[in-house]
Amino acid sequence: MIWSKEETLSREEIEKIQLERLQETVNRVYEKVAPYRAKMDAVGVKPEDIKSLKDLAKLPFVTKQDMRDNYPFGLFAVPRSELVRIHASSGTTGKPTVVGYTENDLKTWTECVSRIACMGGASKDDVAQICFGYGMFTGALGLHYGLENIGATIVPSSTGNSEKQIMYMKDFETTLLVATPSYALRLAEVAREMGVDPAKDLKVKIGLVGSELLTDAMREEMYKAWGKDMLVTSNYGMSELMGPGVSGECEYLCGMHINEDYFIPEIINPETGEVLPVGEKGELVITCIKKEGIPLIRYRTKDITRLMYEKCKCGRTFCRMENLSGRSDDMLKIRGVNVFPSQIEEVILGFEELGPHYEIIVTREGYTDKLEIRVELAQSTDSFGELEKLSNGVRNKLKVMLGLDAKVKLESPNTLQRFEGKAKRIKDLRSK
Repeated sequence: MIWSKEETLSREEIEKIQLERLQETVNRVYEKVAPYRAKMDAVGVKPEDIKSLKDLAKLPFVTKQDMRDNYPFGLFAVPRSELVRIHASSGTTGKPTVVGYTENDLKTWTECVSRIACMGGASKDDVAQICFGYGMFTGALGLHYGLENIGATIVPSSTGNSEKQIMYMKDFETTLLVATPSYALRLAEVAREMGVDPAKDLKVKIGLVGSELLTDAMREEMYKAWGKDMLVTSNYGMSELMGPGVSGECEYLCGMHINEDYFIPEIINPETGEVLPVGEKGELVITCIKKEGIPLIRYRTKDITRLMYEKCKCGRTFCRMENLSGRSDDMLKIRGVNVFPSQIEEVILGFEELGPHYEIIVTREGYTDKLEIRVELAQSTDSFGELEKLSNGVRNKLKVMLGLDAKVKLESPNTLQRFEGKAKRIKDLRSK
């Protein structure tokens, strides 16, 4: 089912809407957002210079660091009194990135998620169980309101307590699952441990998965776990841009359709910032052209993909982004949580008993990511009590910083590998 007529507009109609909204947005942020005005003045571009979509490339990029530098409301284009909701990232690398929504922004968000839900096979007849964590994270509430808008019955079960999740699925006859791919696989594993066959004993036939990279291999695992008839689609979004709803896959699984009347995508060379020709792979840059609260222009997502403009067999004419192939930085995503090596280093260096040498090891046991930190002691000790106390202290600090648990292994001094050049501290063994 196609939710809105805008999804089938001609390329000429799409670009007409984009240019009108882009010009309005650029004018508004130049007038109302001082940091934007300063960035534009620095490169010598004025709102009146944006005469075509190609002129978008004249505008400066915006990054996550810009949001942190202007924390919390410095990039907002409306006064706080016009905001009806505020969300924020976890702040795992310092200050969180804060986003706000006006009443119209929430309507836009709901519209965009309704579209990607319908792309993924959802309908008013579905019972949708949302296994994202509710709170400052945008994923749960974004999918909640979008699915509710199309008439689906919502089960806001959040994350954790997997046995009860399976009970709900069985008793409420859940037909649609919202979760990260890894948690969806974990739920299937728990179901089997409970003597429940997900494919035969449950009625879940649609998986709207997000917040993690969905590889072809992971999708195949989903089919094995939940049944070959399950429709598993990936959807994409960022809290900085809006939340979920930027793009999503349809039943043909040939890329994620971008809601182009609300977002303008570009692909750039991540090293030079040069806009790349259509079809080439690079870093995705998104411009929000209908947001009131915090309309980001040329936001660098760090995600690597390419764009496809051919009309899809589903009938939609919006361009599609290829499923992500990674990120342009060294961020790790573990159980849906963004983890940066610098966070771990900050914790380690906060303990005088520890040396500066450490190693980050990520593995996968079953369908669950495991994080292990190996770190050297500054001085040797034979006291088991001291070692246990130190290990627990580091583990607790990491849990506060990262929002997830990690195994901490204390090593003797001069045990870990040294590097003459750039240190390679990360061993991501999940693909193995």
